[in-house]
Amino acid sequence: MKKQSYAINFLLILGLTAFGLWFALKDHYREVLGMLANLSIVAIIVIFMYGLSYNFIIGWIYKIIGKTYKHSYRYKDGLAVAFVGAFFSGITPSASGGQFAQAYILKQQGLKMSSGLSLLWIDFIIYQSVMVAYTTVLMVLRFTYYFTEQSSFFILVLIGYLINSAVIVFLYTMAKFPKAYTRLSGFVVRLLGKLHIVKHPEETLAKWNVSLNQFTKEIQEIKHKKKMVIKCVALNVLRLTLLYALPLFIAYLMKLDVNIGMLFDVITMSAFVMIANAFLPVPGASGGTEAAFILIFSTLFSGVEANSIMILWRFATYHLIMLVGGMCFIILKRKYDKQKVSVITKEDYHENSDLY
Repeated sequence: MKKQSYAINFLLILGLTAFGLWFALKDHYREVLGMLANLSIVAIIVIFMYGLSYNFIIGWIYKIIGKTYKHSYRYKDGLAVAFVGAFFSGITPSASGGQFAQAYILKQQGLKMSSGLSLLWIDFIIYQSVMVAYTTVLMVLRFTYYFTEQSSFFILVLIGYLINSAVIVFLYTMAKFPKAYTRLSGFVVRLLGKLHIVKHPEETLAKWNVSLNQFTKEIQEIKHKKKMVIKCVALNVLRLTLLYALPLFIAYLMKLDVNIGMLFDVITMSAFVMIANAFLPVPGASGGTEAAFILIFSTLFSGVEANSIMILWRFATYHLIMLVGGMCFIILKRKYDKQKVSVITKEDYHENSDLY
């Protein structure tokens, strides 16, 4: 069943990506293809490596957090978890698919399941907090301008921002008042059970309480790991800044008329595109992300330029990472399967040797 759902998601991604390309090329396909053809192979490789750098930083963050649970945890282990998470998040409508796959890889890397889940919780809490704070600064400094210039699109940005902010407020208040949330969740789950929306309310409630206890524990643990938190916050700021600045870097390599003074606007626009599409119920927010990028960046570049930048930006930040993440998971899965077979073979040998 899972294989079927992944196949459907792949087809959905292909269809929506095709729509995005059609949307970008429908009016200026010759001009756009001409601009792309003028880029050197070296420039394209540099753009793609820049796109991958986002995950290189995530791998570094995982290494820092991972060392608190396993002293020998290595950067390459964190990098593998980063790419596998990106792949599964990209082929499922939500990030949870990526986290399940990451938990599997972390367990194979020698971390206890509880430690692996703690690592992912801490990363999520820090990232979500930094992202909301980062976006808040951009919203405060550019709210009036973009609300006036892009009022219809900016409503989506505002909704996305409010949802992200609500998530982090909910998480922190949940950790601050766990008993209140336990009672509230019990009331809600039992009510949904009576309405036949939740099939097994008691099981659901038990799982919820386990997650709540785990989360509360991690919030308390973070308070005692200040150096780790400071490092992760700094890396997350770098991670977001690199991601949001990529369109300007692409424009520079395409030899468009750009300057460093445009950096803040490009970062703001990129952040707004990502926020507006964060809750699209399709894998990778395909289709909507491309359309939103063209819509907002057409205010800074010409239509042809915005379309050309979007194609390179989208491939570097999504499709390429999906390809690398998919290959990474296949290699790791084969490696871990061989290790299991090897262990089983050795056990059989020792059992049989005892017969003689």
